[in-house]
Amino acid sequence: MSTYRLSTLLSPGAVAVVGASPRPASLGRAVLTNLREAGFKGQIGVVNPRYPEIGGIKTVGSLAELSFVPDLIVITAPPRSVAKVVAEAGELGVAGAIIISSEMGRGKGSYAEAANRAARKSGIRLIGPNCLGIMIPGVNLNASFAAHMPRRGNLALISQSGAIAAGMVDWAAVKEIGFSGIVSIGDQLDVDIADMLDFYAADLETRAILLYIEAVTDARKFMSAARAAARVKPVVVVKSGRMAHGAKAAATHTGAFAGADAVYEAAFRRAGMLRVYDLRELFDCAETLGRVSAPRGKRVAILTNGGGIGILAVDRLAELGGEPATLSADLHKKLDAILPTSWSGFNPIDITGDADAERYAATLSMLLSDPDNDAILVMNVQTAVASPRDIAREVIRVVGEERVRRTLFKPVFAVWVGAEEAVTHAFDAASIPNYPTEDDAVRSIMNMVRYREAVQLLTEVPPSLPKDFDPDTETARAIVEKALREGRTWLDPLEISGLFAAYQIPMIPTLAATNAEEAVSWASSFLSQGVTVVVKVLSRDIPHKSDIGGVVLNLTSVEAVRVAVNEIMARAAKLRPNARLEGVMVQPMILRPKARELTIGIADDPTFGPVIAFGQGGTGVELIDDRSLALPPLDLPLAESLIARTRVSKLLCAYRDVPEVKRSAVALTLVKLSQMAADLPEIRELDVNPLLADESGVVAIDARVVVRPPERKFAGLGNSHFAVKPYPTEWERHLTVKDGWRVLARPIRPDDEPAIHEFLKHVTPEDLRLRFFAAMKEFSHAFIARLSQIDYARAMAFVAFDEITGEMLGVVRIHSDSIYESGEYAILLRSDLKGKGLGWALMKLIIEYARSEGLHYVCGQVLRENTAMLRMCRDLGFETKTDASEPDILNVRLPLTEEAARAARSA
Repeated sequence: MSTYRLSTLLSPGAVAVVGASPRPASLGRAVLTNLREAGFKGQIGVVNPRYPEIGGIKTVGSLAELSFVPDLIVITAPPRSVAKVVAEAGELGVAGAIIISSEMGRGKGSYAEAANRAARKSGIRLIGPNCLGIMIPGVNLNASFAAHMPRRGNLALISQSGAIAAGMVDWAAVKEIGFSGIVSIGDQLDVDIADMLDFYAADLETRAILLYIEAVTDARKFMSAARAAARVKPVVVVKSGRMAHGAKAAATHTGAFAGADAVYEAAFRRAGMLRVYDLRELFDCAETLGRVSAPRGKRVAILTNGGGIGILAVDRLAELGGEPATLSADLHKKLDAILPTSWSGFNPIDITGDADAERYAATLSMLLSDPDNDAILVMNVQTAVASPRDIAREVIRVVGEERVRRTLFKPVFAVWVGAEEAVTHAFDAASIPNYPTEDDAVRSIMNMVRYREAVQLLTEVPPSLPKDFDPDTETARAIVEKALREGRTWLDPLEISGLFAAYQIPMIPTLAATNAEEAVSWASSFLSQGVTVVVKVLSRDIPHKSDIGGVVLNLTSVEAVRVAVNEIMARAAKLRPNARLEGVMVQPMILRPKARELTIGIADDPTFGPVIAFGQGGTGVELIDDRSLALPPLDLPLAESLIARTRVSKLLCAYRDVPEVKRSAVALTLVKLSQMAADLPEIRELDVNPLLADESGVVAIDARVVVRPPERKFAGLGNSHFAVKPYPTEWERHLTVKDGWRVLARPIRPDDEPAIHEFLKHVTPEDLRLRFFAAMKEFSHAFIARLSQIDYARAMAFVAFDEITGEMLGVVRIHSDSIYESGEYAILLRSDLKGKGLGWALMKLIIEYARSEGLHYVCGQVLRENTAMLRMCRDLGFETKTDASEPDILNVRLPLTEEAARAARSA
């Protein structure tokens, strides 16, 4: 239900507490006290039939007896009565309820299930149960049992743990950091993390969002909301349970190392969220995000009066991937003019131990105006020569003047070692992030850099895939379905070869032999060409062949092949007596002495669905433990990012006499694997180990594939097993418009950005004004990226191309509202193509899509002077209505269901 009624729930005009109590230690008493002491301006009601009044407020026996209808109720009543209270509230038209009560149970027959059922009948929203409550300082609302009320600010906290939320409030009070809202969501019976992300992403008072997560339930909904939020403001997440033994026993190497936390890590990264690993880091991020914007890059200038602490900061910066800013010759000359001759002469800029406030201020001013750094860390080690308080005061003055002078100012961070409380408070009041140690400061700076890099990756335009990559999905599906029909969960080596060939993944030729003589026959064809041979045990019950000595390499004669096969079969029978031995595989020995051994694979996570893995391969893959995961679908930049997060990525570069690996081939193979996972949900695990990679490309040497009937993990049409909804191939259409003109209409892709830029050159300024309701002179990369990089889970855009010339002709899009009831459309065509029927065809297509998604209405806004658009809307059946607030605009709406049509007729 997303943000439906959340605005009213989080900013109510009236509140009632159901289950309030006069008992000093009770939850009901604490909630009522907090409501009153926070200064809530609306009406407050108390429901408890056992007492005539509580805290000076007259009580009533039920919600219906109140003299007003509350927008929000807070339930602290016993679990058995919660469903009845929710039902009564729904009948009265209450917007939302916070269920503080715990021990509601889970699943069928529980108190929680009864409360949820009652809520769905009326549409009342539920937060909880088993939660701390909510605190919204901007409206003086403290509907919680927390010990303190936070001050008003620009951070939102969404927490699955009430204790964490309460701890954040206590910490924020000390650091003078404020919040736009704190929401403890508890067991997420209704309102969940995704709903709150959507709400605070759109909230103008919220600058950044902090998340404490224990588990995600609906991964697709979560990913959709998280990606949308992270594009507009920083989202910082800390997740508990990192060291839990989440990796199930798995048949493949990939499945073994795709543990639960590693998948969450991949999900957070894909969404563009910044993950931190403990509450200290979360506090530090809150400190930073609440006060400054992320640096534009990772070049940090360090200003200090102590060389040792400066060097420690530089070391930590390099360790975390940052760069000490380079001092230009011009800056060096300027610093020479104001600093003692004994200053360090490099970054860290050590202005010596006798530095006073004036020296700090002059140096900081120069660094702020220097274009060769992105952030400045100012550090002070106390001495008896100069007052730390005076130095802090001057730093604050210089930073304040810079903020007045520039719209986009450079972030400044402070470390005052052993600072007295007055200094810390002064920095807090001036909104300068400050930390007790250089480690804390550098970590926070680099967290901000990581966030900006993650968002940049989200908006990066991927290059198009090779045009000749056209997987043979029919052949691949036939291979998988045959195995399932036969009751098998493993593909045999020949089937794997066929599967990889269908997706154009190079693989070593593989022949199957049932006995030694057959193996000799196959081997002879290779040996006669001067190629040595490899034989491997063939058994669906022995996935890891080397564990039993089931692989023999570099065989140079038929006799050696015969001996090796007999020994392999004997070892397998002895060590795996219950295994079904089908024979051996015979392969040519691939001699690529400069190749690196890699591993790639697919694992199936119970929460997020398929994940793609990459890392260092070989028999010691688990011991080396060098791997990274990514949620599909992948494009080439995402594949490159996946590769770069491993240690083995450094070995792909040239070194000594070893040529550089063809990285583009490795990345493309990962993209092909991602497409395989999208097309074939039956593939539950896949492991290629090793994948040899060198300057000529890649080749898979050995692979294992596990297949099982697919599970429908996520609701909706099309692909139902990816947490990030992939490109919907099923919506590609070949349209014929007037005069037999053939047009390809397909869902928009990120790599369409260049085509959109070219398309807009063929749209007149007047047509652009009619589309955007304003004069549009230029279109930035960021603007076009927002148009082309959509989330298919909540929006769709169809682009039309001439089938012959490939030119882009038009685009139509729709974006659903927060409760997925209606979608707003927009359409734009080349100005020289009007009257050819293309607009009509695209509108029919977007209406078909909206209906298939279960939307009730397609709506839009049209300028009154846009008569051509209004005429087409009327011909398509849209109803039109003048916008009362803007008479130049007409609202148009098309009912898509009979129920919606009846409602429109009766309105």
